[in-house]
Amino acid sequence: MSFIKFITSKTFLKQIGLAVLAIVVLVILTLQYLKITTNHGEFVLVPDLSKKSLREVEEIVDKANLNYAVLDSTNYNPDYPRFSVIEQSPKANNEVKEGRKIYLTINPSGYRKVSVPNVIQVTKRNAESMLKAVGLNVGKVSYINEIGKDMVYYVRYEGENILPGHQLPKTTEVELVCGNGNNAEVVVE
Repeated sequence: MSFIKFITSKTFLKQIGLAVLAIVVLVILTLQYLKITTNHGEFVLVPDLSKKSLREVEEIVDKANLNYAVLDSTNYNPDYPRFSVIEQSPKANNEVKEGRKIYLTINPSGYRKVSVPNVIQVTKRNAESMLKAVGLNVGKVSYINEIGKDMVYYVRYEGENILPGHQLPKTTEVELVCGNGNNAEVVVE
């Protein structure tokens, strides 16, 4: 039997037809199974969780048949209550499947602490830049009789001298004590 006769025979064509029919039936059954198991076309609206506490979030998420996970809580935002939601993903009013996990960013209780950089014997201008870079603010600048004009001699917080490496909450105001360019008075006995 030649190859061409075999391809055109009734037996071969019948087998090809049965194979195609089997594939079509299998694809239709698979699509129906997926439609049923994945709840195709059924969505839940994501609730707005901003400024809500974790207790409130848990109640709201349970009612909506969703789940949640806390991702991060390092960026303090003073416009939001402490320990409340400041960001969520997916965003509010998006359509998602039931049981979907909503990822939350929580507002911590306050600003994180930062280390005071070593600004002693640095010019006032450079010291202000270094302090601003770590998140501290320069409030008052006072001057003492020292020869180094605008040279930082002390850093103060709440009236006390602090050393480099001291931990302060971010956005704290510190005072710089600088030299005024005059010689320190020397008392000779």
